[in-house]
Amino acid sequence: MDNITEIAFQIILYAGNGRSSAMEAIQDAKEGNFEEADRKIVEAGEELTKAHGFQTKLLQEEASGEGVNVNVILIHSQDHLMNAMTVRDLAVEFIELYRSK
Repeated sequence: MDNITEIAFQIILYAGNGRSSAMEAIQDAKEGNFEEADRKIVEAGEELTKAHGFQTKLLQEEASGEGVNVNVILIHSQDHLMNAMTVRDLAVEFIELYRSK
């Protein structure tokens, strides 16, 4: 497995963890457990930060002229990260809606 594919799998792993935590946070808020929901949102952010760190490494390599061989797994990882970040952002909004009920 080449380095780009390994990085792509790291992005998928951490983005998936972040997305799962965000979805759990929504469920916790739905049940009125806002302390746990807030904890899960922080957890989601930490996981997404890890994924973003791997993405940043790729961007830096590209910017330095090293170039990156794009493959389907890398494209999938970027899509996965973008969706996970969107879920986290929406989870924050859902939690606030549940909190204001």
